[in-house]
Formats: sequence, C-alpha cells, structure tokens
Amino acid sequence: MKETLQDLKTRRSCRKYRDEQIKDCELDAILEAGTYAPTGMGKQSPIIVAVQNKADRDELSRLNAKVMGRDVDPFYGAPTVVVVLVPASFPTGRDDGNMVIGNLLNAAHAVGVDSCYIYRAREVFEMDEGKALLKKWSVEGDYVGIGNVILGYGDEGGVREAAERKADYIVKV
Repeated sequence: MKETLQDLKTRRSCRKYRDEQIKDCELDAILEAGTYAPTGMGKQSPIIVAVQNKADRDELSRLNAKVMGRDVDPFYGAPTVVVVLVPASFPTGRDDGNMVIGNLLNAAHAVGVDSCYIYRAREVFEMDEGKALLKKWSVEGDYVGIGNVILGYGDEGGVREAAERKADYIVKV
C-alpha cells in the first residue's frame, strides 16, 4: 500500500523525451492497468488505441498542433501515444475516459515510464483527417476523443519537481 501511495505522490508529467521506444512489456502493463479503471455501471465504455507506428504518431502530432494553431510537437518527442476514446452517446463517457487516463499515467510511473496527459483529442477526431486515422485503425462507430497519454523515457530536464500543495486543498467537515 505504501508503494502505491508513493507512486501517486511522485508521478509527474514529462515534457522532454529520449528517442527510444518503450518496451513491449511496459506498454502491455500500462494498457492493462487502463482497462481496470472504474467506469459508469461497469460498462467499460472507453477504447484505448496505442500508437507506436512513427507515421501515425507524427500525423497525430501534426493534427494536435493544427488544433493549437502552432507548428510544434505537442507530444514533446514521446515515441508512444495512447489515445482514449468513448462512444459519443455514452452518458458517463468523458468521466470513464478520464479515469482510464488516470490509470494509464499512474501505471506508467509504476513501471518506470514517463508520461503526460495531452488534450485536444476531441478536436482531432472531429476533423476529417482524425476520422481517417480511426478508419485506418479499424475503429468503427461514433467515438469522441477524450485525451492522449504520451509515453517514453524522459530526457534531462523533462520532469519538474512537484509544486507545494496548496493549504486549502482539503476541507474536512
């Protein structure tokens, strides 16, 4: 139990990655943890797409940057992008997807992989180019993008120290 709590306290977002793909066993462990996230009524509404193909990863990066209106790599050089999607009609889909993302982030830290939550998945998969990627990946149906989790091994300076916790974070009544 102490190890889990320590992992939760020490996980940080990484914004600079080495050009080295993560190990399959690490990816598999992270993805499996995502499938154990709580979901509304236990329906397991999200789907998880792990993207390690460089061409698809780079296309996702380009589309995400397009949404931002900037010419940057919003994935900070991370070699793996995990996309979480949910059915558009599912009432707790956004919450379910974010629970999956939380599990992915914490599992990555637990196995020694750095990560960061990257937004703009909704906008990317509303675009024709995003829909074309879903079709290429055989993801059929009306899905909404919830978020992206980038995975890799952090490079020097990629992870910052934790900020001091604010004094009024917790209210006990």
